[in-house]
Amino acid sequence: MAGFDNKERGLTRLLENNRQWAKRMTEEHPGFFEKLARQQAPEVLWIGCSDSRVPANEIIGVMPGEVFVHRNVANQVLHVDFNCLAVLQFAVEVLRVRHVIVCGHYGCGGVRAAMSRHEMGLIDNWLYTIGAFRQKHATQLESLRHAGEQEDALCELNVIEQVRNVCNTTLVQQAWRRGQDLAVHGWIYGIHDGHIHDLNITITDAQAIEPIYAAAVAAPRLRHGLARLDQGATGEP
Repeated sequence: MAGFDNKERGLTRLLENNRQWAKRMTEEHPGFFEKLARQQAPEVLWIGCSDSRVPANEIIGVMPGEVFVHRNVANQVLHVDFNCLAVLQFAVEVLRVRHVIVCGHYGCGGVRAAMSRHEMGLIDNWLYTIGAFRQKHATQLESLRHAGEQEDALCELNVIEQVRNVCNTTLVQQAWRRGQDLAVHGWIYGIHDGHIHDLNITITDAQAIEPIYAAAVAAPRLRHGLARLDQGATGEP
């Protein structure tokens, strides 16, 4: 989509784009909107970052209706965040999704802010737990030579910690106790090349949480051969 040349034209272009998209979808997939209006039956709940460069449907190549999405700054799952918990409850208990994917991304502005130790206002409260993760995993992070590598390693560790948080919610614990088929996964996306990587943390029952979490934390960081293109770039959250 072209940039916004002025406020009114920019917003009008969004509406025009919508009409063109709806027309194209109708031509390419007859009956698509009628089917979509009747129900949604996604098998996946995606918990991702608000970063505008990480749109869930597009990067995994699925159509509207195929993935249920929750996004926030730095893809966090906090047990006091009723917005996220409400989404999780609806996904697990009503839609009965089979997979919950926590997907972070390298170059996350929220993680960068948590590492900076500079006061930024209200957002500091939201990012507090990521700062705590930085302290928790300090030895592992400080073993990496460059600040950019430490930042991206914390992006990975944040995903792993959030997977653990999802698994420890009463919602997921109850689903497993009643025998529901539910797996929680941790992935990370590379904005520099468009590739998603599995962080090898997939949990399907309560007893597996701690051993799988521990193995994921202990695994080598940045093993996907990430080549940072802009060590000093300022990313979005």
